[in-house]
Amino acid sequence: MMILNKSPFTTRFLSSSASTMVPFRCRTFSVSPLSKSFSFISPRTIWKFSQTRAALVDGRFFASFATSASSWANDNNSNDDEDDGKWDLKTCNNKNRNSNQDRREQNGSGTVDDLNHDIDKASLSSSFFFHHHHDHYRNNPSDRDVTAMTAAAWKQNLGRGQDDAWLKGPRPHSWFTGLHPKNCPGIDQSGTVLHSLPLINLSNLTRQKVQDYFDNTWTLFETLFAGLHGEEGFYRPAPHGLRHPHIFYYGHTACLYINKLRVAGLLSRPVNQYFESIFEVGVDEMLWDDMHKNDMLWPMVSQVWHYRRQVYQTVTQQVIQQQFSDYDHGTNAVVDQSNPLWALFMAMEHERIHLETSSVLFRETPHHLVQTPHYWPSLHPSASSKFDASLEKSIHTPPRSASHDHYKTSHPITGGDYPANAMVEVPHELTITLGKPLDFPSFGWDNEYGTRTVTVPPFAASQYMISNGEYWHFVADGAGYRTREYWCDQGWAWRTFRNAKRPSFWQPAGPDGSHEYRLRTIFDVIPMPWDWPVDVNYYEAKAFCRWKTLSRGGPDSFRLLTEAEHHVLRGSSHNLDSARRDSLADKVMTNSGHVFADDDGLTCTAANLNLSFGSQSPVNGFAPSDTGHYNVTGNAWEWTEDHFNPLDDFKVHPVYDDFSTPCFDGKHNIIVGGSFISTGDEASVFARFHFRPHFLQHSGFRVVTSEHNAPVKHLAASAGGNLESAGLGSECASNDGNKSSDDGGSSSSTSSGSTTTNTYESEATLHMYLGLHYLNSGRKENVSPIIPHDNAPYHGLSFPQRVAQLLVSLQPQSKSNALDVGCAVGGASFELARHFDSVDAFDYSHSFIQAAKRMQSVTEEVHFRLPLEGNIHEVIRAEHPEYMTPALRSKVNFFTGDACQLPLMKSQGLLDIYDGVIMSNLLCRLSDPVSCLNALPLIVKNGGIVVLVTPFTWLSEFTPLQNWLGGYYDSNKNEAVWSQDRLKHIMESNGFEKIHEEDIPLLIREHARKYQYIVSQASGWRKSI
Repeated sequence: MMILNKSPFTTRFLSSSASTMVPFRCRTFSVSPLSKSFSFISPRTIWKFSQTRAALVDGRFFASFATSASSWANDNNSNDDEDDGKWDLKTCNNKNRNSNQDRREQNGSGTVDDLNHDIDKASLSSSFFFHHHHDHYRNNPSDRDVTAMTAAAWKQNLGRGQDDAWLKGPRPHSWFTGLHPKNCPGIDQSGTVLHSLPLINLSNLTRQKVQDYFDNTWTLFETLFAGLHGEEGFYRPAPHGLRHPHIFYYGHTACLYINKLRVAGLLSRPVNQYFESIFEVGVDEMLWDDMHKNDMLWPMVSQVWHYRRQVYQTVTQQVIQQQFSDYDHGTNAVVDQSNPLWALFMAMEHERIHLETSSVLFRETPHHLVQTPHYWPSLHPSASSKFDASLEKSIHTPPRSASHDHYKTSHPITGGDYPANAMVEVPHELTITLGKPLDFPSFGWDNEYGTRTVTVPPFAASQYMISNGEYWHFVADGAGYRTREYWCDQGWAWRTFRNAKRPSFWQPAGPDGSHEYRLRTIFDVIPMPWDWPVDVNYYEAKAFCRWKTLSRGGPDSFRLLTEAEHHVLRGSSHNLDSARRDSLADKVMTNSGHVFADDDGLTCTAANLNLSFGSQSPVNGFAPSDTGHYNVTGNAWEWTEDHFNPLDDFKVHPVYDDFSTPCFDGKHNIIVGGSFISTGDEASVFARFHFRPHFLQHSGFRVVTSEHNAPVKHLAASAGGNLESAGLGSECASNDGNKSSDDGGSSSSTSSGSTTTNTYESEATLHMYLGLHYLNSGRKENVSPIIPHDNAPYHGLSFPQRVAQLLVSLQPQSKSNALDVGCAVGGASFELARHFDSVDAFDYSHSFIQAAKRMQSVTEEVHFRLPLEGNIHEVIRAEHPEYMTPALRSKVNFFTGDACQLPLMKSQGLLDIYDGVIMSNLLCRLSDPVSCLNALPLIVKNGGIVVLVTPFTWLSEFTPLQNWLGGYYDSNKNEAVWSQDRLKHIMESNGFEKIHEEDIPLLIREHARKYQYIVSQASGWRKSI
């Protein structure tokens, strides 16, 4: 999806109520459906709009300006040869039409084409006016009356016609702009439930098959939207404010058909230029506190209904019927990525994505604004066992009273209310090859293509996804939402901002603190099904893992699944290899929703998938896969540790060139397996979808443990950041991952968009660093850091402490405070605390910082594995030296931070100005080391000392070649460029004088008989006074 940047411009226009020129400071944008180029509203167009609705208050343009824009959109809707008297809102629509005609005559705009030209030229969105209005009055709080109006600006969309009455209760036949559900492909034999068809096979197409799949896609989406009760639900913003209102998505999927078919050259003109501008671009919310609500005057529901009818007719008549006219009887068409018709199937799969994501927004919509639509699949039968009520809810029924519900709202019992969840081992190392073949006969998004071979070491995964019952104990018994220790920094910030106390779809069924809950489904509030999978975001899943790790104790830690591990858990008859051998092994190619629903549940391919049911189902409801794991596909998506990433040989598709690439940013996590409402490509074995970690979906998780390094893929955060392998530091750290050799430094960064495996968030690496930083560890267990032998390199031990001591030996002018940049697990930081009054210490790795804080604690014990041979290890306690008292340890302030963002951290008050700074083996793992060095004058006092220690181990996977300080040949001068020379030049240009240089060895243990021996260059620099 494309993210648009607002650009400011200033224009002036002549007020219709005054002869003076009124300054109008605006922030707006528009986008052409074909080129996606930006354009701005001309002063002439603004003046012309001002004549239609003179809306000036105190010299400022007002929101009613947008009403004119909205009604102009009706002119496009009137460009239709059909008799509007056939539909329900004849009076309302004809009234709008007459008023538009009168205005055209008054303004001298004689034709619809003239109006289309003006709207196309301006690409006018009414949000233009509200964005300006909101920005201005937010910054001018004295205008309280207008500010109050803006706060509820969405309400201006209500009561403009007869839509509200039309939208309450069962939808009339005319609601469906394509086929009515009872006449639509996918209807069950009883004629009462519409399911999804199988994913269409693109190697065997006829005109009827294409029309059937299109009709099924289109009508399923409109059946969902028949579940909004009245017009308010279409316009009320989501409670979190991060998504457009439903009215946008109602128009968005239709808009994309037209825009993509135009890009592909299959259509030559828009259906409605205005709608195809305002409905084009969706939302990928940047942050959980990005509260932009798109408070604008949207078109009326009836107007968008009319637009959808036009789009349905255009796609059917001008594309499907014409392009497939030769493929009816005995002749089949084949469509692949090179065919313009690929865009048609792209639009269908896009609508199926929004079928699912919109259903999540329905679950967040106030219950009184939704109604269970006819023809929608029923809740899973297990829901009926929870109370004595029919699953067929009436069209509008308020929530049931707790006093009349006979079910268990609290204190679920393991083995009774939900199944005990054992860890089931995958005992052997396996190899997984990701990627969809280019010639596979179904549509796929660009990120599915390419390949990557991943070695998956042995691991254990929970037999079931985490159920509501199991998660209840984290919420209630574990005080999970009140305990900071369980959450990563970003996760805790999200939790506190949202004041989250429980999963979002859990609704209280008793007093606060009683932990009694019901469950919100798409349309209903039902008794809590404790054996259904819990719906949580990534942060909540990670907090549960941390709680479970600490509750259980010992060296084992729980994490989430990885993408590669997920594919290991799939059954042998429904996995990547089987689908590549035979396309029909991808079960969504053969199984419609009702086939999945009718399955006896005894085969490993049975699943709550492809809209078999209208809800989730018990976590143990279908047969397990070959590995003994349940619900590997369907029911609920599973969060993974992997960042959304491109496979090798990834290529964008020119029709939708920004579907995936903006999200290869280290800030989106892959979800796998699909949910009950995943249809089409979403339900394919090759599907690779993703969301930001705070995003709520029909998504849960299962937990994993392993003595090996997780086969995880991570990217660097696009905003810069110092993850050596990008880890999960951009959002929330994993406690397990992939290990790679390093230089004994901290977590650091890669170039934006690079793809690497995780280094510093792995459990194995964390244990390695605990051994490196705390030399006293193992004495009680009688384990030596080095096997005693002649000429043993004991001089390479205690590396962090020696770096700290070097800073002290260079005699800073004062010892008030010090900073440890890239502190890892804190060994050097604690040593600095012996000599400085206070110490700040940060690292990008959350797991490192958490370990450092635990080492700071007086009450906690930290244990880690010391490798001996192969899989044999000794669990030992991490120990401080005897002189490191609790008082000294308390002088250190640990926090996560970014060495490439020192100015930002300084402006945010996270950093001070320091007497001494150390940076140990970090520089050559930063994506932009020069930016880090150039920022040092901001945080070092005059006369202060900086100690830089680095082996200059430059690798392009961490630092782009163009950002290396040295270690390459200058082709122009035909000479070697050495890092230490460049470092000297940069530091001197920033006002530092070199006062010391030496070589410092360090030793990193891999196991009892293998070590990394590294010789770093240490240099001391004094800032000029």
